[in-house]
Amino acid sequence: MRLEVDHNACPPTIIKPVIMWLLFFCALPVSSGVLALAQVAGFSIEPHASKPVAIRVNSDLVEIPVTVLDRNGESIVGLEKERFRLFEDGSEQVITHFAMEDAPISIGFVLDASASMHDKLRQSREAVAAFLNTANLGDEFFLVQFNERAELATDLTQSTGEVQKQLAHIRPSGRTALLDAVHFSIRRMQKANNARKALIIISDGGDNCSRYTLGELKNLVREADIQIYAMGMFDRWETRWQTREELDGPSLLRGVTKQSGGRLFEIEDVNQLPEVASKIAEALRAQYVLGYAPKSMSRNGKYHRVEVKLVQPKRSQKLQASWRRGYYAPVE
Repeated sequence: MRLEVDHNACPPTIIKPVIMWLLFFCALPVSSGVLALAQVAGFSIEPHASKPVAIRVNSDLVEIPVTVLDRNGESIVGLEKERFRLFEDGSEQVITHFAMEDAPISIGFVLDASASMHDKLRQSREAVAAFLNTANLGDEFFLVQFNERAELATDLTQSTGEVQKQLAHIRPSGRTALLDAVHFSIRRMQKANNARKALIIISDGGDNCSRYTLGELKNLVREADIQIYAMGMFDRWETRWQTREELDGPSLLRGVTKQSGGRLFEIEDVNQLPEVASKIAEALRAQYVLGYAPKSMSRNGKYHRVEVKLVQPKRSQKLQASWRRGYYAPVE
């Protein structure tokens, strides 16, 4: 099949001056465009939780999906509304709508195919397969592989078999343009058919090749209504041999996933990948939906920060909530 390629890839480490001049005069310009994602829309709330839910805003109501996990990454269901407190721009809000949600979802797998993944690719394939085994009717998937550039290996499809077939063709090589790959995947998600959207990143290190900066990517994540989860394979015992980019890998993925309402799972043993992938699938299918009417709703397009606090159970392990950190108000 024909692959769609992100041509904004990093240049080779070494290149002869003559070739550089040829590329300068002969290469066609590539326009990356400006990505404008609609963060808010005028959907109205339904009384049943079977309807797809992202962050939604109308003149009266904002809906926030929330995932609750224990310290082992297991999803926690069955909590009452009274266990949640919700704040917008520092002001506590009254939760007027409360439900659980498991609607169809669009998933983009973002798989690191750089040279360092050579000994981890088999388990990475198994992790994607474990997630696909949880697929529900109406779910759809795409697969992006990346090294110096991001490639769309499988476009949006409801066929889990098609995704797994393309996984078998991936061969690791080259450097790591992680930020470019996530940026590319967010743009691709614009074509998704479901309201609920998520990216699943599988990578073993930081970024050493991207053209986009972390700040640019975080701005895009803030605008896009997409949850991002990551499985990061980081070697804690070989830090003295690692580059600065590799050392920054955990903080990079942690920042991007937290902003989106997702989470980074740090993997010490690659054989844990399939199990963690199943936990992420469970978390995405066991979300609470908190709805509230902001005390001061203004349709001015400004960004509003959202915070969710849990009333922790007594004499029990601490629970962790993940939610999207804010939304842009609609404009008149």
